[in-house]
Amino acid sequence: MRTVDITHFHIFCGLGGGAKGFNAGQARVGNVEARFKCLGGIDVDPAGMRDFEKLAGVPGTVMDLFSIEQYVAFHGHMPPTGWRAATPSDIHRAAQNETPHIVFLSAPCKGFSGLLSESMSLSTKYQALNELTLRGIWLTLEAFKDDAVSLVVFENVPRIMTRGRHLLDQIVQLLRHYGYAVNETTHDCGEIGGLAQSRKRFLLVARHEKKVPPFLYVPDKHRLKPVSDILSKMPMPGDLRAGPMHRVPTLQWKTWVRLAMVEAGSDWRSLNRLRVVDGKLADYAIVPEHLARAPSNDVGQITDIREQGRRNDYLGVSRWSEHSGTVSGGGRPGNGGFCVEDPRVKRTSGGAGFNNVYRVIDISGSSPAITGGFGPTAGGLAINDPTVGEGPNGPHFKNVYRIVGWDNSAPTVSSGHGPSSGGTNVADPRPAEGAYTSKYRVTKFNEASGTVIAASTTGQGAFAVAEPRTSIEEQSALDIDDPRCPWKEGAHTNKHKVLTWAGHSTTITGSVQPASGGLSVADPRHSEGDISFELPKPEDRLVAVIRSPDNTWHRPLTTLELAALQGLIDPDEDLTLDGQSESSWRERIGNAVPPKAARAIASMMGRTLLLAWSGQTFSLSSSDIWVRQVAIALSVDTSEQLLGMQ
Repeated sequence: MRTVDITHFHIFCGLGGGAKGFNAGQARVGNVEARFKCLGGIDVDPAGMRDFEKLAGVPGTVMDLFSIEQYVAFHGHMPPTGWRAATPSDIHRAAQNETPHIVFLSAPCKGFSGLLSESMSLSTKYQALNELTLRGIWLTLEAFKDDAVSLVVFENVPRIMTRGRHLLDQIVQLLRHYGYAVNETTHDCGEIGGLAQSRKRFLLVARHEKKVPPFLYVPDKHRLKPVSDILSKMPMPGDLRAGPMHRVPTLQWKTWVRLAMVEAGSDWRSLNRLRVVDGKLADYAIVPEHLARAPSNDVGQITDIREQGRRNDYLGVSRWSEHSGTVSGGGRPGNGGFCVEDPRVKRTSGGAGFNNVYRVIDISGSSPAITGGFGPTAGGLAINDPTVGEGPNGPHFKNVYRIVGWDNSAPTVSSGHGPSSGGTNVADPRPAEGAYTSKYRVTKFNEASGTVIAASTTGQGAFAVAEPRTSIEEQSALDIDDPRCPWKEGAHTNKHKVLTWAGHSTTITGSVQPASGGLSVADPRHSEGDISFELPKPEDRLVAVIRSPDNTWHRPLTTLELAALQGLIDPDEDLTLDGQSESSWRERIGNAVPPKAARAIASMMGRTLLLAWSGQTFSLSSSDIWVRQVAIALSVDTSEQLLGMQ
């Protein structure tokens, strides 16, 4: 097996998702295998370039690719001192002064995105941003005009085909002028990368006709994964061990309530179906979980409010078993389907978590792992054994905790003499005739006491007396100064004492149990039948766990979860991006090319290059042709090769 290097270089590279994916590309033709090598990348964001170095494994170059006119139009002012427009030689230098085999461009797409209004997209600012697409292609072609790049790949949002049509036409003409065959296509990064999100993208693929005669084929497609395939393998949101990127974003209280009311799999339009009376929800009440009553005592059944028809991702909540929407640069619930119905909330409130503790296994089920601990809390170490009633003479173990009648014969006397070792208990009628008459006895006030013995508990003799002098109610009403008060001199006056709401507290003791002092209080704020409490203000920002009507936690995805859905990391990996700004992290993640989709693209391109280098101009494949050659072009190539051989 022989290994050859395929080099790649990235313009508008962002944090390096595309470069990471290209590095993982795999291609083989015959006994020749490709090894993908990154020459670097260019981006204007210094923090993104530090992330690029971490993900791509090579240094990147911080460079602004605006012309001075575009800079002024976008920023609204002249550039700072020392700024200069990039030149083709700067691009060549950033690629380590080598000509890469593949150049991948992922130009800024905000101006073409459907998240931006049509009027805003036509503004001078966003038109300047859009023109970076054309300038980036021109700089690339000029930088390597003496030794052309074999394959050029330009990635963007699908709406560029309408909003940026005039720019695309110029790009296609420019590429053809430099000797490239060009094709415009769209694909779903989730399908070609096997992701848990649907991410539709535009892709322009250009093949240098003299360097790369074979067809270029489309990567294979895969089924989208459900969100749970990714998120269920990750720690619960907020777990400090997963780092700062896995914290639950703080949202306004009103946003939490809205998310809880959105039907899973639906969006904000679910809210229109709620019944509101006098400005309040008629069929729901919001209470803290520790005050919530059982479902049978609360509001009755509710109408199914699931939204029918076309799905919109605004304030959308994804089902746990479905794939997510596109991960965009704006990572808030209002920017797309960034919420998920997480059924794992039960684990945090005594539900499904540690589900082997005190677990009883069904006789027909399999046992969980046998652990070293053998108590009921150490795993599923109990079983519902139906054989207890299958004995030939009645139930098995029929002597366990059995009490033998006074007039019946005893069972076999065994060596174990505990109640569970056999029928070793008897219903003895004799205590009523005088035996053990002092046990738990209460002596009358006018009678003599029983013998005072060393053991001094109520079960050892007659150590209780019927005190007729004051009833409990009368004692409770007595003032502490009343001579009849049994608590005179303050003895035990704090034991199980409940303080009045308006009174002061007694001494706080080291043992803070109700029986150790006055450590209870009559709190008037929660009277019988009243579950009132103070709600946060609508604009208060906080992290909340609101149990939705579908019994799940509708919450925003954490930044780390977004990175996992993008394929930037595997669910069991950690990631810490540069800086401290969560909004910047989310924007860079949303703008990233999913590495697994980039790997699929790189693998197909690597195969095409290996075919070209091996002298093959045609290869059978079941995949669709990505960049087609016309039949006459094949004939010309073949004829020239034959003439050369002669």
